[in-house]
Amino acid sequence: MPKKKKPQPQPQPPNDLSLLDRLTHPHAAGIDVGAEELVVAVPPDRAVKFVRTFGSFTSDLHALRTWLEQCGIQTVALESTGNYWVPIYQLLEEAGLEVCLINPRDVKGIGGRKTDVADAQWLQQLHAAGLLRKSFRPVKEIAALRYLMRHRSNLIQSAARELQHMQKTLNECNLQVHHVFSDLDGASAQRIIKAILAGERDPQKLAALRDKRCRTALPKVLQALEGDYRAEYLFVLGQNLACWQQTQTTLTALDAQIKTLVAAIQVEPAAPAQGAEGATAAALPKRPGHKNSPAFDVFAEAHRFYGVDLAQIPGIASSTLSVFMSELGTGAQLRTAFKSAKAFCAWLGVCPENQISGGKILLAKTRKTTNRVAAALRLSAQALGHAKGRLGDFSRRMKGRLGKAEGITATAHKLARIVYAMLTTKQNYDEAKAFALTPAKQARRIKQLLAQAAALGLQLAPATSPAI
Repeated sequence: MPKKKKPQPQPQPPNDLSLLDRLTHPHAAGIDVGAEELVVAVPPDRAVKFVRTFGSFTSDLHALRTWLEQCGIQTVALESTGNYWVPIYQLLEEAGLEVCLINPRDVKGIGGRKTDVADAQWLQQLHAAGLLRKSFRPVKEIAALRYLMRHRSNLIQSAARELQHMQKTLNECNLQVHHVFSDLDGASAQRIIKAILAGERDPQKLAALRDKRCRTALPKVLQALEGDYRAEYLFVLGQNLACWQQTQTTLTALDAQIKTLVAAIQVEPAAPAQGAEGATAAALPKRPGHKNSPAFDVFAEAHRFYGVDLAQIPGIASSTLSVFMSELGTGAQLRTAFKSAKAFCAWLGVCPENQISGGKILLAKTRKTTNRVAAALRLSAQALGHAKGRLGDFSRRMKGRLGKAEGITATAHKLARIVYAMLTTKQNYDEAKAFALTPAKQARRIKQLLAQAAALGLQLAPATSPAI
């Protein structure tokens, strides 16, 4: 016999209904999102049955929206549970309701409320009191671009896996193609692999297919193309190549769709960037793109999005700019979502999340996050390990002081602040301004120097005349 579901406890209205008049959001509702059902709670004075359960089918979601409109709801809070929240979020957003998407960790610290009905009521009460923080979600056009770009990232990972499978099969055939050519997806390696699958076995004829720019000596190429051509190996190699080619065809169609979507996004008229080395979108310097970059001019579109050339910052490449565009949106949207550089860095999770109690710091580590923008900035910071200039020096100094991982995070934090400053001030990258000595830093340096002098039995005195 199947087990019967335990009856859900009946919702209880608050003791003092007069408090509803003094709430921050008196027209708020809370939704507990699940895979098969959604529990919705509205203020007790809006309906006799102020907590209702709806299914997850489209008709049920429309009924949920209609009931909220009948109850006079203007804003709704819901948790980001898996991806079950996406359909109801989009439906309520299109209906003109303000949807507050919150992080589940912000409300899980209260015990004794682990039922769907109690969760929905708790969300409604917290949101009505103004105690919930709204998570960042880009506007509709940028959300569509983000969805396609994330799908593109998955396709690139799939293509990389197929190349790894091809390399594994070639190893078992003892064909050292990947040792004499830089990439298996390059022109030379692809022509040779296709010829092998077509039945060619002569190393001389296979080596003649290589590109004229290949720097590997011919005797080494000939040795690499002598292998064990077993039927099972060739069959698997052919299937791996077919899967990789299919992924490339899919990527080509996807890039065309992304290019159309990016061109249709409207941005505010950009004022000319300040700085002696400023450049218009038509006069941007030619920069090489990565082989996995989208099939459009990322640098020109990023300049149109932000009104400033972010690629002037060392370490910021086309891959980083494409992540900025798809995850953050335009410059105006970023400035609206994040009021300060501190808020932007806190959302990224690249600054310490201090936990203080009784005047003591209990924890001062960065928050664990899967933020894609933060991951892109960390990759940019890692690329600065051997870079010249102040940013390269800063990266190496932070790694030496904090360790490799913490140093990369500190450099990513510095990059995030520079990016935010450029987007808000519309000024081009200036290394002197990025590393200018602020009053706080100057006071800290003076304190350190005084301590060092005292330890050596010396005394510092200010100079009577400015240093030359």
